[in-house]
Parts: sequence; structure tokens; C-alpha cells
Amino acid sequence: MNSSRIYAWAVNPWVVIGSLALGGGFGLLLPEMAQRLTVIGDIYVNLLKMTTLPFMVSAVIFSLQRLFREGGTARLMLRVVMVFLGASATVAFVGALVLLVLRPGINLPSSTMQTFGLMVGHDSTSSEVVMNLYGTDAVEKGVSLVDVLTSLVPTNIFAALANGDALKALVFALLFGLAVGRVPERISAGLSQALETIYHACQKLMHWLSYPLPLILFCMSAAQLGKSGMGPLHAMLQFVIAFFVASVVLLSLAAVVIWKRSGRPLGATLTALRAPFALALATRNSAACMPSMIESMVERLGFPRARVELMVPLTISLLRIGPMVYYVCATFFIAQLYGHSLGVVEVCTVLFASVLAGFASAGMTGLVTVSLIGMTCAYLSLPFEAAFILFLAVDPLCDMLRTLILVIGNTAAVSVICPRPLKI
Repeated sequence: MNSSRIYAWAVNPWVVIGSLALGGGFGLLLPEMAQRLTVIGDIYVNLLKMTTLPFMVSAVIFSLQRLFREGGTARLMLRVVMVFLGASATVAFVGALVLLVLRPGINLPSSTMQTFGLMVGHDSTSSEVVMNLYGTDAVEKGVSLVDVLTSLVPTNIFAALANGDALKALVFALLFGLAVGRVPERISAGLSQALETIYHACQKLMHWLSYPLPLILFCMSAAQLGKSGMGPLHAMLQFVIAFFVASVVLLSLAAVVIWKRSGRPLGATLTALRAPFALALATRNSAACMPSMIESMVERLGFPRARVELMVPLTISLLRIGPMVYYVCATFFIAQLYGHSLGVVEVCTVLFASVLAGFASAGMTGLVTVSLIGMTCAYLSLPFEAAFILFLAVDPLCDMLRTLILVIGNTAAVSVICPRPLKI
């Protein structure tokens, strides 16, 4: 079996789903042994992250340099803004529609409410107050627009790279790429060749790391279910189902957009999306999927390389549609859980706040991403702190769906921003 067949087998959706299912069964049957497999998944994700920053920086700088030489920068940026606004509004609306139709937080069985009580530690009618006996009460600091804007600018690019701060590295790459684009070609030719070498080397390394994907999926799924079991999933099952439905709707919509924009047959379009789909499930890291997204769009779907290499890192870092729809769904679920009815104005407020929280989540992962649900709940005075542990319990599964929406949804956004590929 040659390398191309091994790669096609490793990223096949049925192989991906089968590996996850087998790993989950192993984790439930032998939880102690399964938890020892955590280190395999951690090493694999670290290997992918290792190449993310050099790949992103080289791709953005190199692409901006070529973009300036070709012209049309202002028109492209206007198109980017329009697509960002349209995509944000679409995912927020779909999330709200699904939660209002399915109503997962309404009329939950008593057994589920008892599980909630055990996980949270107190119910919504409790009046526990935590007090500081000495000094003034600590005031929790919220996320403000000023904080977000300040956090974008790196004071030291080498420190940002050492800390793995992808958002600050992106800002540096954008500014540096704009400057390099204004440098005469005879001077910048050497830098262009070096950046192109780094880019292709990182892409090749990512390709190699796709070969053991089924084994990695098995280990990560087994370790997760071996640690948490099925209890948290049962308690939050209705929310997970609702978020899954919203994710499927958005993924289907994204696939249709890519299909129409690429002009390729539907089967060829879905085949091209296999690799980024599998990596999104395996890594739950959208940045690690960027090389696969670029390869799929350029090599398989025929979109222009210069535009794709610039737009993929930009959209992955800034257009956070996965967290946006998650915040909408989570806020509506908490409102239903506590019996808080929502009018038209409140629904619009949730949508707007969720989009803002999504943009604020740029560069954030894991528990920090979940904690921003409190930003949207604050507009409705909902007690998110009591429900925080519930969302942490099922976040590994929700994180997979968020990453899938980010990767496939942003692939669709890039396909709208870029010119249509030539028909073959």
C-alpha cells in the first residue's frame, strides 16, 4: 500500500468515526488502562502545534507580499469584512433557531435535575454567599473591548512565539507582511524563498502526521471516556443533542457553499474536505488544521494559492464562528434551564453578545473559551457560575463540534472571499 492510499484511509470519515467509537468502548470497559493513553494524544497534539506558528507566520507574510505585487488589496479587504459579518450573523441565527425549536432546557426529567444538583453543588434557588472577612470583596474582572484590543498587539514578538500566542503572532505577520510587500522585489527575494521553504516543510510535516490518525483517535477517545465516563453526557444529553443538530446544519450549509463556489462535483468536494474534517476531530485545534485546509482548497478544489494562503490563517484566527454558535446555544440553554423567558429584544441581545464573545475568544482555547459564556449571560443576568461545571463536563465533545464548525465553516468563508477556481 503506497503513501497516498494510507493517507486516504487514515482520513476516511468512516475510519475516523470507527476509531472514536472503538476508543470510547475501550475507555468505558477499561477506564484505568485507557487513562494511561492520554500521553499519546498529548504528544500528537503538541507535534501539530509545534508547526502551527512557523507555518502561519510564513504563509501570511509570503501571501501578503505576493498580494501587494498583484494589486487589489483594498477590494479584497472589503470582501473580507462583508463575509465576516455575514458568516457571524448566519451562525448566530442558526444556533438561536435550533435552541428555540428544540428547547433542550425545558421540562427536564427529575433524574436529570438531580444530576445537575450533584454536579453544581447547589440549585438555582440557593442563597449561598461567599464573603471576604478581611479587606474589600474581590471584584471579578470582565472581558472588555479595550482588553481585547490591547491583547492583540505583541510587545515582544519573540516572547509571543515562545508562549505560543497565535493571535499576537498573526498581528505581527500581518503588519510585517504589509511592510515586506512595499520593499522592492530585488531586496526581498531572499526572504520570500526562505518563507516558502518553511511553509512547504511545515505542510509536509503535517501530511506525515496524518498517517497515525486512527490510532491517535482511538487513544484520545479512550482516555477521555475512561476519565469522565457517561454520567456527565447523560446529564447534559439534551444540550449536546441540540448543539449537535446546530452543528450539522451549519456543516451542511458550509459544504453546500464550498460545492457551489468550487464548481466541482459534490462527491469530489466532500472528498477534498476529508483531511481537515478528520484533523479537526482528532486535534480539536483549528490552527493545526490550516495546512490541510490550504492543501484541500488549492490542490483538490483549485482555488488560487495566494489568496487561500492569506485568508485561511486570517479567518481561523479572527472569524470564530464555532465559539459564536456555541455561546448562542449555551446562553439559550441556561435561560431555559432557569425558566427565563426571552423576548425579541433579549434574543437579539444574546445574538449580538455571542458574536462579540466569539471575536473575544480569538486565541483562547479550552476552559477559557467556555468561561466566556458568562459574558453573554451577563446581559440577561443569568447565573452562569452555577452551570459552569455542567458545560465543563461535556466540553471535550462540544469542543470537537466547535472545531469542526470553525474549520469547515471557515473553509466556506475563504471560498466566498477567493475568486472562483477555473472549471476543469
